[in-house]
Amino acid sequence: MQPLRILIAGLGNMGRSHALACHAHPGFEVVGLVNRSTPDNLPESLSSIPMYTDFQAALASVDCDVVSINTYSDSHAAYAIAALERGRHVFLEKPMATTVADAEKVVAAARQHDRKLVVGYILRHHPSWTRLIKEARDLGGPYVFRLNLNQQSSGATWQTHLQLMQSTSPLVDCGVHYVDVMCQITDAMPVQVNGMGVRLSEDVQADMYNYGHFQVRFDDGSVGWYEAGWGPMISESAFFVKDIISPRGAVSIVMDDNVRSDDIDAHTRTSRIRLHRAELDEAGQFSTPDVLLDMQDEPDHQALCDREQAYLHDAIVNNTDLTRHWRDAVQSLRICLAADESVRSGKAVDL
Repeated sequence: MQPLRILIAGLGNMGRSHALACHAHPGFEVVGLVNRSTPDNLPESLSSIPMYTDFQAALASVDCDVVSINTYSDSHAAYAIAALERGRHVFLEKPMATTVADAEKVVAAARQHDRKLVVGYILRHHPSWTRLIKEARDLGGPYVFRLNLNQQSSGATWQTHLQLMQSTSPLVDCGVHYVDVMCQITDAMPVQVNGMGVRLSEDVQADMYNYGHFQVRFDDGSVGWYEAGWGPMISESAFFVKDIISPRGAVSIVMDDNVRSDDIDAHTRTSRIRLHRAELDEAGQFSTPDVLLDMQDEPDHQALCDREQAYLHDAIVNNTDLTRHWRDAVQSLRICLAADESVRSGKAVDL
């Protein structure tokens, strides 16, 4: 069959990686790129592809089957709906939108126009994270989820974070990934969210915070904690916690000590998974020692993007039912936006 012609909007870290993944995939032909300004250090393999500065103009003029949207989150819903209404399949980076209502409108447009909509939850394509989810589910709930992603940033990375915070807090931007992991493990419904946040820099706009954490309760008794902070003041010691506890034991990601939070590969890397069993013997000692699963051969960030775009292609050509995918994407966004509401109101939010 002929390659799917794809228009890619947004050439930041994720958009550039997705563009390279699509360019390398034999089932895609990248026919247009959209970026508001001339991107720095555009890879040579993408340099001959037509470049546009206006998304709507590109959407109207480029003959394509698929649109990949990797812009700032405040444009996600409008761009996705416009593409779906033109009969294009859509890849949409997380978060889907800045409100739950807009996310639901995106899903409704995909359903109405019978188009595929894949949301960029990259951890779903990571073999180590799928193993983590399986091991946690095997333990059985209720669960305690302890997850965070704090990033010490400076220079261009801090400027990117400041730009992101024009519309989206760290809790929402990164949190949707890890809340999605919680929801995949527990299969329970969230019932309440309580969040707190602090603005730690005058560089951050007055109505935004660059550090936050929240707690979420599920209807099966599980509880989750997530924490995210961006900026030059963030401690490297606060970078990484990925820990899931159940009555029967725990499963945790153990990160190498020399990994820095500004390393984009480290945001998905696992290094090792520690399995702990809670069973005690007759002497009250642990029956089995902890097991360390070596994950050193896992894919890097670009390889994960390659897998994610391969999933997009397969979903289109094989007519994959994405109903559960859409439900989960909206659910994780609902929890993170409730956390953001709680931060701003100072009150718990019932779902």
